[in-house]
Amino acid sequence: MPATEIVHVQPAVSVVIPARNEEACLGACLQSLVTQTGLTFEIIVVDDHSTDRTREIATAFPQVRVIDAPPLPPGWTGKNNAVAAGARTAHAAWLLFTDADTVHLPGSLQRSLEEADRRGASLLSYSPEQIVKTFWEKAIMPVIFAELAASYRPSQVSNPKSSAAAANGQYILIARDAYDAIGGHAAIADNLLEDVALASAVKRSGRKIFFRYGPGAVRARMYHNFAQLREGWTKNLALLFPSPVRLAALRAIEFVLIISSFAIAVAGLHHISLLWRDVRLYLAATLAIMLYALFIHRVRRAHFSWDANLLALLGLPLFSYLLLRSQMFHKRGKVCWKGREYPAETTGRAAENKLSSAPQHAVSGN
Repeated sequence: MPATEIVHVQPAVSVVIPARNEEACLGACLQSLVTQTGLTFEIIVVDDHSTDRTREIATAFPQVRVIDAPPLPPGWTGKNNAVAAGARTAHAAWLLFTDADTVHLPGSLQRSLEEADRRGASLLSYSPEQIVKTFWEKAIMPVIFAELAASYRPSQVSNPKSSAAAANGQYILIARDAYDAIGGHAAIADNLLEDVALASAVKRSGRKIFFRYGPGAVRARMYHNFAQLREGWTKNLALLFPSPVRLAALRAIEFVLIISSFAIAVAGLHHISLLWRDVRLYLAATLAIMLYALFIHRVRRAHFSWDANLLALLGLPLFSYLLLRSQMFHKRGKVCWKGREYPAETTGRAAENKLSSAPQHAVSGN
């Protein structure tokens, strides 16, 4: 059924999009949603006190209902406050929480609802295909998503017998009865990892969750430059891993070992006759090849293009920097995101919630 007919019938899905200064990407997101077919749905954009053209862009779509986020209550993050406001006005039996930087492929909304029903899942989440264009995105994003893929395994997340739980906040489809039963976003109001916290709450309630990489459903370009990337990952990168300092050190060491081994091996090429006689040069060449092969094997699981995978080697020290920066800001108790500063008690509780709900074998989107 075309989106223009949605207002006349009970929607099957309520799409909720929190939007704070999203003029650069909101139009493409909404265009991809209003053209969905095969089911009835409503689209709710929650304008979170934007100062740019976000509201103007949203209201240009007659199929979209635009509401204002209420003033931010103490102890709430901006996104949780906006999403909760959208959920309160939603009419459907299923809620899709999605971000303004996503683009939804044709027919994906119907297919996701069908998949949730087929899997018997109360919560279904896709990890979008990540679009990267600049050097910074191509170097850093594959490293981060490779770590997430290694730490957060969909097979464990989707296994009811495992305590592992995770979701990607860019695409979370959840049954309304499950959402209300766990207390909605009010129950995780202060959590900067609201997607993981929501999935954990659903799984603890005895309901099933399903999580997978969803390139055929949704795409996203999270950041357009290094400044955005740095602020965004500073907000929650340290919360995603149980030992961020240790992980940052390991990746820095990995970078140094690969580069130094390659350098020694290349230097030995000037004296090719020494390469086979000098055990050190032979070992350096072997070590370089082995370490780089292991690195590429890990990065390829993140589903990026070949050129991004090649640049990802340079992303290792940048990843360490971002991880340590995130850890430092959380230790200080102040994290800035989209013009808001979250105090120590908010970031501290988010970290505690993440660690307390983390499974023995972590979970994620590959």
